[in-house]
Amino acid sequence: MSTQKERKLMDEVRDVMRLHHYSIHTERTYCDWIKRYVLFHQMKSRDDLSDGERKIELFLTDLAVNKNVSPSTQNQALNALVFLYKQVLKDPLEKQINAIRTYKKLNVPVIMTREETSKVISLIEGTPQLVVKLIYGSGLRISEAIRLRVQDIDQKMKTITVRSGKGNKDRVTTFPASVIPFLQNHLTKVKARWMILGFK
Repeated sequence: MSTQKERKLMDEVRDVMRLHHYSIHTERTYCDWIKRYVLFHQMKSRDDLSDGERKIELFLTDLAVNKNVSPSTQNQALNALVFLYKQVLKDPLEKQINAIRTYKKLNVPVIMTREETSKVISLIEGTPQLVVKLIYGSGLRISEAIRLRVQDIDQKMKTITVRSGKGNKDRVTTFPASVIPFLQNHLTKVKARWMILGFK
């Protein structure tokens, strides 16, 4: 496809995207995929854009087999090309697109055994050890453990109220009884420190 004709096609793509109020990020991404698609098939004119389903299928398959892209990247390319044909070229793409799909690799999470966790905790001292015990025993995120306040812990009910957690939501989680002596010791030390400084 000549530079002039390609520029005209891309101008049309941009005009349609701006008419539908697509973000500038999406515009740039779609235009990039369309250019890669044109180069992949070595298109010289608009006539080369015909038989879209088959050509899109070949392009997406190449992304999966030879480029080893992620599923989200392949879907992004598909969305850009469907937009090109349906919204810009007014081609409904009635046939199926049966490209080889990229599948997300599932990694089995590495979970430490109780013995391994206990060994790691034994190597930590003081306040950091207390924080790690809270994270492990209560299922807290690091940021939640750092923001934790004394009034959020109910030692009698053995619960912790997490304020503004994931999704900015509050939740209640368990408070392990084994941590109580360590917490009380920590609070005693903090109180003593403040008393020395003249605070009550």
